[in-house]
Amino acid sequence: MLRIFLPLLTAAILLGLTHHGFAQVQHKNLVYAETHGIGLVMDIFTPVGDRNGLAIIDVISGGWDSGRGKIHDHERAQVFRILCGRGYVVFAIRPGSLSRFSIADMATHLEKGIVWVKEHADKNDIDPTRIGMMGASAGGHLASLVAVTNGRSRVNPDNDKATVKAVAVFFPPTDFLTFGGKSDPAAAIRVRQIALRGISNELSEEEVKQALISISPARLVTKDAPPFLLIHGTADEIVPQAQSELLQAALMDNGVSAKLILKEGGGHPWLTIHEEVGMIADWFDQQLNNELRP
Repeated sequence: MLRIFLPLLTAAILLGLTHHGFAQVQHKNLVYAETHGIGLVMDIFTPVGDRNGLAIIDVISGGWDSGRGKIHDHERAQVFRILCGRGYVVFAIRPGSLSRFSIADMATHLEKGIVWVKEHADKNDIDPTRIGMMGASAGGHLASLVAVTNGRSRVNPDNDKATVKAVAVFFPPTDFLTFGGKSDPAAAIRVRQIALRGISNELSEEEVKQALISISPARLVTKDAPPFLLIHGTADEIVPQAQSELLQAALMDNGVSAKLILKEGGGHPWLTIHEEVGMIADWFDQQLNNELRP
């Protein structure tokens, strides 16, 4: 009996069966890069059923922290269940945390993760030219930061591999110069301290300004940015709605498609956020030309 039970138990764990009846295989802690002797890791979620040959990079970060608990947050939002249910392979990239890295470091790590996904496309049966990227809060910020300069890699200026075809983000900080502003000076100071973590304290005011601009997606948009979908709650007390509006305006000013959905009464996040995850899946289906490969 034990010989029969153990394989069945192992299979159930590997399939990652959810209470909603869908299943995906979860491969944990795959090292995609190394920095200063520290391994950078991701989890890969693959559909048990039919695949569509497409991939989504999910940037795992909350408060610029990439602990495993943040993956559990995305599980509660049903990100992996919904996307794998559509046939997507999901790469949950963890770019590091403020306890050890700067925001600029994390952006570089994310780019390395994108390059890794493309270099391993055949092994994972995905099309490297049709990859979407998503994230929420700090993860949405990092996704946006990398994507708005699509094709101008921080890893290697001559390397165009750190690109994606479409980006969907929840409530991202996008402009560290205006965050909080005069209406909330305490928030402005707090975010400024976070943004400058790991940077010299001896910078001039102009150098501080340039450092903040360098990690503000809304101030770095180019015409090469991919299409964006932004979703923001109107009652968000952590990241003001204006932050998504600023990024949308900058994208549109550069001729880039950018749609903003406002969740009436939504906070940071909200209980029914899985419904908006479903909207994101619909949008990726359109943007990535979701058809089963022959």
